[in-house]
Amino acid sequence: MQHAKLSIKKLVRVVLIVTFSLFAGSSNFLFAQDGGGDLPTRDKIAEEYKWNLTDVYKTDETWETDFNWVKENASKYSQFEGKLGNSAADLLACIKFDEELSMKIDRLFLYASLSRDLDLTHEGNQGRYDRIMSLYSNVAALSSFVRPEILKMDEEKLWSFVKEEEGLKIYEHMFDDLLRTREHTLTKDMEELMALSAPLQQVPYNVFSLYKNADIQFPTVKDDKGNEIKISDGRYYAALYSTDRDFRERAYKAYYKPFEEYKNMLGAMFNGNLKAISFNAKARKYESNRAAALDANNIPLSVYDNLVNTVNENLQPLNRWCSVKKRVLGLEDFHAYDTYVTLFPSVKKDYTYDESKEILLEALKPLGEDYLNSLKLAFDNRWIDVYETKGKRSGAYSSGTTFGVHPYVLLNWNDQLNDLFTFAHEMGHNMHSHYTGLNQPYPYADYSIFVAEVASTTNEALLLDYMIENAKTKEEKLALIEKELNNITTTFYRQTRFAAFEQWAHETSEKGEALTPEKLSEKYGEMYQAYWGPDMILDKEETYTWARIPHFYYNFYVYQYATSFAASQALAAKIKAEGQPAIDKYLDFLKAGSSEYPIDVLKKAGVDMNSPEVILAVVKKMNSLLDQLEKLLAE
Repeated sequence: MQHAKLSIKKLVRVVLIVTFSLFAGSSNFLFAQDGGGDLPTRDKIAEEYKWNLTDVYKTDETWETDFNWVKENASKYSQFEGKLGNSAADLLACIKFDEELSMKIDRLFLYASLSRDLDLTHEGNQGRYDRIMSLYSNVAALSSFVRPEILKMDEEKLWSFVKEEEGLKIYEHMFDDLLRTREHTLTKDMEELMALSAPLQQVPYNVFSLYKNADIQFPTVKDDKGNEIKISDGRYYAALYSTDRDFRERAYKAYYKPFEEYKNMLGAMFNGNLKAISFNAKARKYESNRAAALDANNIPLSVYDNLVNTVNENLQPLNRWCSVKKRVLGLEDFHAYDTYVTLFPSVKKDYTYDESKEILLEALKPLGEDYLNSLKLAFDNRWIDVYETKGKRSGAYSSGTTFGVHPYVLLNWNDQLNDLFTFAHEMGHNMHSHYTGLNQPYPYADYSIFVAEVASTTNEALLLDYMIENAKTKEEKLALIEKELNNITTTFYRQTRFAAFEQWAHETSEKGEALTPEKLSEKYGEMYQAYWGPDMILDKEETYTWARIPHFYYNFYVYQYATSFAASQALAAKIKAEGQPAIDKYLDFLKAGSSEYPIDVLKKAGVDMNSPEVILAVVKKMNSLLDQLEKLLAE
């Protein structure tokens, strides 16, 4: 997970507060329990396993100094308002001032957010975080004139300024990105109206979120030990991995019950969200909701179409995986609640953090010495907060690029195989941010969400290949192959199915057709059946998945998980097959930041997301893994 960061780069005043996990239905904002049980306090953890935040600010007092400086100087934006078109010098002065404040705010936010996440019960850290968020909002309001004022300028005049003033040349791509949105930027009065409508447009998701995370009442069932438990998100997902099939079925049916009971309310929220998105797209003169969403990162519609169409034409490997699981589990019928349970429950192995560092250094050798040295730099200089402690935020993330400061990684280590893969994933993000920060000037020292999951899943791909090749027993190898098959199932096929359903829902709504709960369920069930194939028994409960997935409120976000996964598989294969030339291209990708459009950055690395071959490579890999699995099972 790439942690959200605060930034006002590119003169676009947006705070990205939330990022979303690879698995729809789970949340990245799960917090550690403040009760803690027998969790250790931070003073019980050796320093080498804890962040060194003095790399950001030496003390809280130095943070306060920068905070006060921004607070006192933010009002100086007024000296630039109405003057950006006067001269190249005036435009450059405004941009440089904006950058100066932005860099300090980014750094202030990094320190405040990291400090808070180490102990969510600490009032001082929470207060510092609240203060920087408030300051950011104030600065965003004071600087809100910049974007529309640049867009009001005659384009020929803007480029003459760039030609005239050497200091503006670095912003050419930034201006190009800004200008391409001109036809979708409204008048000042209309933009103010759009801003006023924004809270109303959030109502569908807010109501859905409150129901799903607060008001929902799940039934109670007996677990696999005979204890009465009240179902929750966490208990539901845990139950799906249980080897007790009756328990899996009980938990599955109980979990879906409140979604079916409240299908009309959830259907209204689902439709309300579609209409809110459509309002924005039409107001900004886009041809469709999808076109508006993809234009944010300048992604052609053909990339989305290539993914969905190619996957829909190549569902055989997932159908085959369903058949294999059914046969190996010895089931007469196969249901959705059977898709997560492992075929090899006896394979269990612990992985300590220190052992895992060595495994990563071996597994990622194909990326070359420069990459390995950067990893060692992170390992040896306390960029990683490793262990769960009382009050610490749970989950895992990488902090992203903060100009002038190295990125940080948060873990909560439990010696599980999943911890090792999470470690590889987050270090992929970390190295992407590290290389970007070292090689890009401030305006381009970040990267698009479209490519954000590429580096992380490239690391995972190389790690899985290494571990499968070096498995010590047949059973261990089988379990690792199963893990990779599950990765493809959840991150590639499942997310593409979500993307296809989302596209259908928007297009149906845009035609003015009613999307009743029954129609939504019918279509979702039809797609689910097609993806899993004839061996899957479609339960009524599964057809209500549309009612519980928050990603359907994220406006064509989820397809990027599948495209990133496909890109990473292609890059990992190229790196292993071609060696140094592919490594050099990959490092250039990590260094590129947002200096070019994301689709072009990937293309230079050797991956054309408009090509069916990139998508088909994942399809072929899944078939190859199934061949290996079945061969080993037959031995």
